[in-house]
Amino acid sequence: MKLLRFGAPGAEKPGVLDAEGWVRDLSAHVTDIAGDTLLPERMAELRALDISTLPVVAGTPQEDLRLGPCVGRTGKFICIGLNYADHAEEAGMDIPPEPVIFGKWTSAICGPDDAVEIPRGSEKTDWEVELGIVIGKGGKYIDEADALSHVAGFCVVNDISERDYQLNRAGTWDKGKGNDTFGPIGPWLVTPDEVEDYNGLHMWLDVDGKRYQDGSTATMVYKVPHLISYCSQFMSLQPGDIISTGTPPGVGMGQTPPVYLKGGETMRLGIEGLGSQTQAVRRA
Repeated sequence: MKLLRFGAPGAEKPGVLDAEGWVRDLSAHVTDIAGDTLLPERMAELRALDISTLPVVAGTPQEDLRLGPCVGRTGKFICIGLNYADHAEEAGMDIPPEPVIFGKWTSAICGPDDAVEIPRGSEKTDWEVELGIVIGKGGKYIDEADALSHVAGFCVVNDISERDYQLNRAGTWDKGKGNDTFGPIGPWLVTPDEVEDYNGLHMWLDVDGKRYQDGSTATMVYKVPHLISYCSQFMSLQPGDIISTGTPPGVGMGQTPPVYLKGGETMRLGIEGLGSQTQAVRRA
């Protein structure tokens, strides 16, 4: 299934994408793509529905029908740093001996095609296409062998970053990661049965039509099951939590000379089988 949330910001309704690319309304069956809806038993009930009998929502998704974040009421937005071998090389940094964890504030979350705002005073706002894991069944001290049973689905994340705030403002990375609009997610939450090989997904990002990132989850250092198990050693994972798993090379900071967003650009990004995002960039 490709689950989604459609409608105006703050008033999104639950939906599902049908085989023809139209949105079908799930409101008669669930209140939101969030919380207990993401538990395995509830997801199984949704899979059992005859999607063709659900009401069609007017409009073309991501054109004249706005899609919101594909998951609602996210409690934790967990990110993994330097998790691609080729990106670590690009950044001139060693591969960490265990996963680097930092957080994005949940107020950063926005729809896949909502505008991205450059913070006031920013000169180094950057981009990062990433594979997002959405937790379904919660837990802590999760065994790596059982980790995939805790996954509700996968999605595209743009881990937008202000590099000066991240690296030079006397604190942890979080200062440069959690500004408003710095966390577009979606367009849809794709259930694991529709993702053939999460270890080999092509991922890409363009700015104004120029391809900057062109990589694959194949170069991920710490894989999905390990990341879920590892994070659960430090916090309980709950339905709707997002783990954003790192980015391949091609970020603005890694260009020679570096290239950063100034306002007025358009970003397009996507991951094989998980859909794409388009964001206009503007200054706050």
